[in-house]
Amino acid sequence: MGKLRELRYDEVTARLRSFGFRFYRHGKGSHELWVRDADGKAVPVPRHDKAVRKGTLRAIIREIGVSADEFMDAEKQ
Repeated sequence: MGKLRELRYDEVTARLRSFGFRFYRHGKGSHELWVRDADGKAVPVPRHDKAVRKGTLRAIIREIGVSADEFMDAEKQ
């Protein structure tokens, strides 16, 4: 069971790609919208120089409908 930790933007987007998401457009401020064509689900992702915090990651994980362990293990596959 992996532990949820802060991730860099590129680590988050690599994991989103493994779940079928792609960059869609820039959102408000420093955020981007990533969309999954299979079901049309869109999720906002912050793009900063700082790491994406654990609470924000939990919100992204909840939005895409996977467990935290699945999300953290996704890049390894």
